Amino acid sequence: MKNIFVCVKQVPDTTEVKWDTEKGTLKREGVASILNPFDLYALEEALRIKDKDPEVRVIALTMGPKQSQEILKECVSLGADEGILLSDALFAGSDTLATSYALSRAILHRGDPWIVFAGKQAIDGDTAQVGPGIATWLGLPQATYVRKVESLEEGKAVVERLTEEGYERVEISLPALFTVVKEINTPRLPSLRGKMKAKSFQPLLWSAQEVGAEEERVGLRGSPTQVKRVFSPPQKEGEGERVEGKPEVLALRLSTLLKEWKVL
Repeated sequence: MKNIFVCVKQVPDTTEVKWDTEKGTLKREGVASILNPFDLYALEEALRIKDKDPEVRVIALTMGPKQSQEILKECVSLGADEGILLSDALFAGSDTLATSYALSRAILHRGDPWIVFAGKQAIDGDTAQVGPGIATWLGLPQATYVRKVESLEEGKAVVERLTEEGYERVEISLPALFTVVKEINTPRLPSLRGKMKAKSFQPLLWSAQEVGAEEERVGLRGSPTQVKRVFSPPQKEGEGERVEGKPEVLALRLSTLLKEWKVL
């Protein structure tokens, strides 16, 4: 059996986020949560591989509170075979390092990863660090920002990944970890059979102890990065300047202002 793990995350719906101006934090109470959109592309790519290979088993994996099982049910409705939820008070306050460590322990506990997929980043943090962190903990080769899985053969894969200059074609040994971008595919909708299966589905619920995670490596104890305060940047007051004229006049005025502001 070829196990494909798909790391997913429950995030606040950005259209529903509210701000607590007194505390300087996001209001999460009563805010709708969704499956991180980038993770849908990761799941879809895993399912497309499964569609072509009956030996593939797709395992959705997440870490969070008990309500995170809802996104695992969504994954199952789309075609995932299993769902694993890491949920433990010890995980509270985990940064990207502690999170990637915990997820890597769960993958090792389940065993035999062939491919690990993740979205390029989560929309609530935008760090793009968890996927590469998991690969590092597991000692797996990795390719980030993958836009196409070109081929999968015995012991190796060929993928295309986005770069600042365009894209590059990479050959990588398996098992490996890939983070994907939305250009890779178009996610499917859940089938009626999938929805019925998801209704009665119960994910595996694992604690830190069950996956063999060391307490000093998870939660706040295992997190060198901690957010002290979140705030909106102050708005600049004052009127803007409107300049009209030919392009060369506009360019001259803009360059003059940039020099005055010491940008140039």
